[in-house]
Amino acid sequence: MAAQAVEGKVAMALRRVIHRVQAAAEKAGRRAEEVRVVAVGKTKSVSLIRDVYDVGHRCFGENYVQEFIQKAPQLPDDINWHFIGHIQSNKVKPLLAAVPNLDMVESVDSEKIAIQLDRMVASLGRRPLKTLCCCKDEVCKALGIPEDYCELSMGMSGDFEQAIEMGSTNVRIGSTIFGPREYPKKEKKESVNLLTSSIS
Repeated sequence: MAAQAVEGKVAMALRRVIHRVQAAAEKAGRRAEEVRVVAVGKTKSVSLIRDVYDVGHRCFGENYVQEFIQKAPQLPDDINWHFIGHIQSNKVKPLLAAVPNLDMVESVDSEKIAIQLDRMVASLGRRPLKTLCCCKDEVCKALGIPEDYCELSMGMSGDFEQAIEMGSTNVRIGSTIFGPREYPKKEKKESVNLLTSSIS
């Protein structure tokens, strides 16, 4: 019974987010289909992510490599995964090897990482990852390509409507769909104090 309540809760939350995305897009004079909702399951269980999947959503994001490579293999292959966290060069190969349906890395912050991602994708025989443009207008103009071919990822649970108004094509929604993050509690190290006293 409790599992059904949680499933209903995340399904309702997702529907509310989709409605808000549609309203924000309409307000900005855009089509809602131009905005991709990336449901961010950071710190959430595989079963909770599966609940959102089961109501028809297919685009999910994670931002910790270790957590991602543990979760992704437990979920359906038709998910379009986005990596949204900082990625170190030593994590590129494990991430790409463990998540064959990784669709996008939104957080490339150096040329070195971009080159390494490109090489690793090619060596694994995978289709290229989609790329996001941080400065969408400038990049499109410099390359002489229509803006429709570039994507812009900005906006999270607290500000995605404003991000849509500013032209975002990907909004990353976590806590509004899944609820507050639940970080594992770290065990506190107990310190043992030995007091010795001598009675004279």
